[in-house]
Amino acid sequence: MHIWVDADACPAVIKEILFRAAQRLRLPTTLVANKPLRTPSSDYLRTIQVARGVDVADDEIARRVEPGDLVITADIPLAADIIARGAHALNPRGDFYTPDNVREHLSMRDFMEELRGSGVQTGGPKPLDQTDRKRFADQLDRFLNRCARVE
Repeated sequence: MHIWVDADACPAVIKEILFRAAQRLRLPTTLVANKPLRTPSSDYLRTIQVARGVDVADDEIARRVEPGDLVITADIPLAADIIARGAHALNPRGDFYTPDNVREHLSMRDFMEELRGSGVQTGGPKPLDQTDRKRFADQLDRFLNRCARVE
């Protein structure tokens, strides 16, 4: 299994959790972004810098992901693509996307875009808080432990 991180918008605190997990469990983890990234020195951490542009990092992750891999992303269309490829998608707030709920997320995303397009101020997502960080860390640990038992 490989962990892929849609790193352009991934909060630093979530990356830190992933760095520790990769090192502790010796899991290959790759951060993909359109800007240079700093990571701790590790045999298990890698970065890929892609060209700037809409969905360039997402397309790179989708091209490389394999069934069973884990992708960390808040990008719902990327999550839908990842799930269709047999991989897993977890957002930085600790919510897994599933074949059932990703369609709901896509519908809500499209609805909110429509509202914004018509001039309605919808605000953005609330800032990541301690509860979100804990939920992410717990979900990641449960998932990785489940995968370790299967192997």
